[in-house]
Amino acid sequence: MRGTVTDEGDARLRAVVGLAQAMAAAHTPQDAVRSAAAGARRALGGDFAAVSVWERELGRLRVLVNEGELAEDEQEFPADECYPVSDFPEITEFLHEEWARGGEPHAWVEVADPPPGADGGGEPGVRPDAGWGRGAALRRRGRGSCVVAPIVLLGRAWGELYVARAVGRPVFERRDADFATVLAAVTAAGIAQTERLEEARRLAFTDPLTGLGNRRAVDMRLDEALESHRVEGTVVSLVVCDLNGLKKVNDTQGHAVGDRLLERFGSVLSLCGAMLPDALVARLGGDEFCLLAVGPTADEVVAVADELCRRAAELELGEGVACGVASTGDPIGPVRSARRLFRLADAAQYRAKAARAEKPVVAGREGGPEDPVVRLADHPPQPPAAERRRFRGR
Repeated sequence: MRGTVTDEGDARLRAVVGLAQAMAAAHTPQDAVRSAAAGARRALGGDFAAVSVWERELGRLRVLVNEGELAEDEQEFPADECYPVSDFPEITEFLHEEWARGGEPHAWVEVADPPPGADGGGEPGVRPDAGWGRGAALRRRGRGSCVVAPIVLLGRAWGELYVARAVGRPVFERRDADFATVLAAVTAAGIAQTERLEEARRLAFTDPLTGLGNRRAVDMRLDEALESHRVEGTVVSLVVCDLNGLKKVNDTQGHAVGDRLLERFGSVLSLCGAMLPDALVARLGGDEFCLLAVGPTADEVVAVADELCRRAAELELGEGVACGVASTGDPIGPVRSARRLFRLADAAQYRAKAARAEKPVVAGREGGPEDPVVRLADHPPQPPAAERRRFRGR
């Protein structure tokens, strides 16, 4: 008996370590919650597991992931599987009172069909249904028992970890609830780490004024896109925009109004970018913005750039936008580096600004390699004019 207990303890310790390692290796919040559900299910010998978040402002538990043997109405990453907390109020009532008194257990077991007259078998932490409505949910999906553990971040209930076993399998016991408490604590630590990393990643790749991507985000995405272009021939298009009249607005109406113009144009750029699948829109700095499209044809990108110019001209502030387009789908010669595509788009934008063009200027559409934009980008005047931005070399 002692050997069995020791073996079980070792196995559970390994499960805790494995769960922590899996969550530490997760790159996204979705990966993190899937790792948590899978690790907890295996550790507790369950057939099914789920992680849900308590959305306080909406008064509901929203399921983030279902893992294991799914019922017909369950999806691994459900779009809208939500339950009012009034259906399962223990997260707001029972648990709060337990924590306030320092009570135990932090996790508990519920049973779908206890024997007649059973009240949890007299074992603390094991409840037939407890009036919370989980028993009906278990029966509906062919499950015999479940263990529920709150996930607590910064002293507040963040959500819950739920593991269930099918009908006919051994019912969870109090010791399973105690172990689930440990797994939930490890899950909470993993989620906290992932959220911190996600926030740091967001800040690192986001322009703080407009909420668009920044130059770093464009560089990374463009490198990936050009690799796809080299290997698969994927069309990569870059639209570079220079917002006209920003300096005049700053000088005459103040920088707060200038910031409003930048934000307003950022919104217009975001709207137009949404017309192209998976396009990235970004502020490069100052009054310069860009749109990066991977996959759509050059003509589709030019049409969106044309719409962007039209909408920008209708803004109540500023004087429209100068827009240049460079696409591997046009006759611009081989594009082996992000620097060249940027130079082409920038040269097209320079031509648009000099001509006060109301429509985008597109590299390569006035004579292919002899196009004035292509020549300007590839053979700048001597002595070399200073580039308007610094490009990463290759």
